[in-house]
Amino acid sequence: MCIVGGGYTGLWTAYYLAGAAPDLRIAVVEKEFCGFGASGRNGGWLTAALAGSRRRYAATHGRQAVLELQREMQRTVDEVIAVAATESIDADIVKSGNVTVARTPAQMGRLQATVAADNEWGDRDHVLLAAEEVADRIRVAAALGGSFTPHCARLQPARLVRGLAGAVERRGVEIYERTAVSNIRPGEAVTASGTVRARYVLRATEGFTAGIPGLRRQWLPMNSAMVVTEPLPSSVWDEIGWEACETLGDIAHAYMYAQRTADGRIALGGRGVPYRYGSRTDTDGRTQPATVASLTRILREFFPAAAGAKVDHAWAGVLGVPRDWCSTVGVDRVSGLGWAGGYVGHGVATSNLAGRTLRDLVLGLDTPLVKLPWVDRKVRRWEPEPLRWLGVHALYTAYRAADRLEARGRTSTASLARLADVVAGRD
Repeated sequence: MCIVGGGYTGLWTAYYLAGAAPDLRIAVVEKEFCGFGASGRNGGWLTAALAGSRRRYAATHGRQAVLELQREMQRTVDEVIAVAATESIDADIVKSGNVTVARTPAQMGRLQATVAADNEWGDRDHVLLAAEEVADRIRVAAALGGSFTPHCARLQPARLVRGLAGAVERRGVEIYERTAVSNIRPGEAVTASGTVRARYVLRATEGFTAGIPGLRRQWLPMNSAMVVTEPLPSSVWDEIGWEACETLGDIAHAYMYAQRTADGRIALGGRGVPYRYGSRTDTDGRTQPATVASLTRILREFFPAAAGAKVDHAWAGVLGVPRDWCSTVGVDRVSGLGWAGGYVGHGVATSNLAGRTLRDLVLGLDTPLVKLPWVDRKVRRWEPEPLRWLGVHALYTAYRAADRLEARGRTSTASLARLADVVAGRD
């Protein structure tokens, strides 16, 4: 068994396969080091939010299948927490839910519609918060209201992925870091040091999938960036609150995401430069000064009490986006090729579900997981360049323009954003 990619997807798959089939010889092959990509650079949200559109999944599998997928994602949050405890992985995990804030009337309308849709789809744990209820949890400047769901936990992503790598090795899995795979084909993963041959070759490359021959247009590598402040003094935290360490997001079109870290910092992320021409990816996680300035401005707008805080760290990474924004997992038992990914930013939990699903698919187990609506899902590829680059940058130009219009008092979602959603395939 060969797994290409040493991030969450590859490591979870190896972990569960080794547990279910101890005699199976498993190799994880990683170009850099385990957690080099999004698994080590994400915002630390272990969220049950679906990585995809309920409407699109229901169109092919029906409403009940989508409800099962949602319930499985909620169980996945607790599964990750349980494995971390079992394997003594100290990843600063705190499960206290997620708060989403609205800071304009248009955002408040979207948030109300989002909560209503979640409730209609069986997620009645997602509730609206009045402005004072938001402030009781986290004092975000100009928050008109918000929502809360308990199905999310904060964690330190790099600690989780490195701890998981250790747990995988303890189960007898061989990990080969600094070993780039140049091609994947039935029964083989080709590297400069030789060809790995296996009955099953599973691709767990997520945002780096475009670098594999023949897959450049499979999933678009979308960039996301983060800044992290210096540790904040207790006087600042007294003003902000945030004692329960919920994850925090907003419902802007060019949205932000944040957490209060275990050592008293604010880590805040957002899009920055959304996409590089030709599906190129960064080499070392550096992000542009303009992106750092933009995220720092958002941080200061949300938390005036932290306006004087120094930014200690900044980085960027890529996440995988399918053309219909719906994640997918599958195994072709004839060719032996398998895959999982396209998590559109929700990979911390979804990758665990993918790993357990790949286990069942490889071992031929007839379980509820292999019947979920994302299994074997295939969609059309992204457009060729320069259409891909022009389209993505036009979309985010439109989203940011819509946010500016709404910030100036527009009371409903800007038409620019509605059009962008349709063009992007997110409608």
